[in-house]
Amino acid sequence: MSSGKELIFVTGASGFLGSHVVLQLLQKGYRVRGAARGAKAQHLKSTYAAAGYGGVFEVVKIGDIAHDEFPEALVGVDAVIHVASPLAGREGPEEILKTAVDGTLNVIVQAEKAGVRRMVVTSSIATVWNPEGKWTDKDWNPVTKEQAFTSDNPMVPYAASKKFAELALWEWAEKHPHVEVTTLNPTFFYGPFTPHYPFPSAPDFNSLSTTTMLYKLLFEDGVFPSQTIYIDVRDVAAAHIGALSSPPTTQVGRKRIILSSPTGWPLKKTLDFIGEQRPALKGRLTKEPLPAPHPSDVLPFDLKRVEEVVGMEKADFHTTEQTILDSVDALVAVEDVWRKTGHEIHFEGRRTVALF
Repeated sequence: MSSGKELIFVTGASGFLGSHVVLQLLQKGYRVRGAARGAKAQHLKSTYAAAGYGGVFEVVKIGDIAHDEFPEALVGVDAVIHVASPLAGREGPEEILKTAVDGTLNVIVQAEKAGVRRMVVTSSIATVWNPEGKWTDKDWNPVTKEQAFTSDNPMVPYAASKKFAELALWEWAEKHPHVEVTTLNPTFFYGPFTPHYPFPSAPDFNSLSTTTMLYKLLFEDGVFPSQTIYIDVRDVAAAHIGALSSPPTTQVGRKRIILSSPTGWPLKKTLDFIGEQRPALKGRLTKEPLPAPHPSDVLPFDLKRVEEVVGMEKADFHTTEQTILDSVDALVAVEDVWRKTGHEIHFEGRRTVALF
């Protein structure tokens, strides 16, 4: 637990995951300095102040996390949680890879120069995926830069960006053993949004992050991916905070933590559950043919390793029931706000669009 005096620098503080990290840090007694861009910085400052966190939360504007110098933002910082990263499909393949690598190195290099000795970095299960189907901290996605630059699938350059950013981080960590580094490699995450998450006033489905995949279930022609393995965003945030007080690398080895929910369902059960628990939504659920069931609905990751490093046991994770209902309720609430401002929303083909 925090003494109430530690100051944590969080990049991506306005994001889906970042906002949960910030809120949980504050609830546990940490002070937080969050990095955000543009108008989002002012939004965070206002909303956390209104919630009573004005004395322990501050925001710094950083326009380009990959290239800007921000030594003043790191003064007095005890640890860094680096969440910010480009998302799939937002940039071209070469740009997303370069931004991910340069962004990670820029943050940790500046933090180390400022005297920070604890770094927690958000990576992805995409760096671990491999044809052999192994999910350990020794496994890596075989994707190459050449494949990333030539693929039509936006997930390929995304996976490459996360992989090479993490490889660059571990190469740096080997040269700086006095710094404790932890990476968290979660599966896709779902869950509710924090009260401080800066939603746009008009529909922007990118703002829903990976919860968009659940949102598609709420449209008759919505298409859902065959992969149902996930983790609750609140659990990912909790793991980041647990990593701040993890045992030293000399005791537990390299802290690369594969993270997923210890429970899960096939897609058919998810649809039935939503229909049963939220009958008002039953008539609008997807009518599209469901993909073939995945061989496993739970990732075979090392839960004992998670407990050893970040202190989370199976009972600490949100149940599948909690995650599904909280996610759906949050999505419907956002949808209602957008509709009240005059926007009509429907699902068209394989993408969600807004009618203005």
